[in-house]
Amino acid sequence: MMRWNTLDGRPTRIIAHRGASGLRPEHTRVGYELAIAQGADVIEPDLVPSRDGVLFARHDAGLKRSTDIARRPEFAARATMDRSGGRDWPVHHFDREELAALRAIQPFGRRSRAFDSRWSLPTFEDVLDVAATHSSPDRRIGIYPELKHPAFFAAHGIDVTAICIDALRHRGHGGKSDPVWLQCFEIEPLRRIHETLALPVFFLVEPSAIGDTSWLRALHRQHTWLDGIALPKSALMGVHGNGELVRVAHDLGWQVHVWTLRDDQVMAGFARVQDELHALFALGVDALFADFPGTAVAVRDASD
Repeated sequence: MMRWNTLDGRPTRIIAHRGASGLRPEHTRVGYELAIAQGADVIEPDLVPSRDGVLFARHDAGLKRSTDIARRPEFAARATMDRSGGRDWPVHHFDREELAALRAIQPFGRRSRAFDSRWSLPTFEDVLDVAATHSSPDRRIGIYPELKHPAFFAAHGIDVTAICIDALRHRGHGGKSDPVWLQCFEIEPLRRIHETLALPVFFLVEPSAIGDTSWLRALHRQHTWLDGIALPKSALMGVHGNGELVRVAHDLGWQVHVWTLRDDQVMAGFARVQDELHALFALGVDALFADFPGTAVAVRDASD
């Protein structure tokens, strides 16, 4: 039996990254439910707002990549130029009812398109309902929302952090033992959630000096209220990775979460995603994001 080197000594939690997004279009109710059926501990919705202030589970600020909006002639004239010079449809230019009419598509070119345009875009409330429906006294399904681009949307008059806080408060969520965790690449939204709801909050970090650990200690001195960090897997393993970051974070009382494990996109130096998983489990990461949560659960459970 494996001795787990996580902060609490429990097996690494498996986070279904955008649902079972390797097998179904990302951020669909069916994808979240499949991930839960495969044994995922946590489902992960990215959150972006509609024009009228409803949070939807989408990864991007634009709708072209993961929805069928480009095939909808009624919306053709509402496309704008994105930063790369291409055409896209900003999510915050559309009301809830308009977004509800769209359907999800598979954004990864090498993955199956068999399920394109079958399912609608879930709201944050829908995702909360999925977790509640599939939870029991013996198994509480966690939810790990990422607040996407809060400063960008704030500049357009939409406070996604306040909307998220109101939705969670309305559902009775709060406290460190709650199965809802929050993540963001911006620190102030996490501070607001920590101060108002006391939920676990994790700072998404892409460190520039991966080989060093001083940045981690400095971050902890500034933000001791955080519950941990989430890092790309390349920060911990591979040519430039430093697995010592996990030990330092644990010494500081912080969890370490890792993104993203994909069966069809394996790092150089690893033959299979199973090898990546074994390496991360050995380091003691507390949770990891997986596009194919069934694979991660199987490897984890076989190691336990």
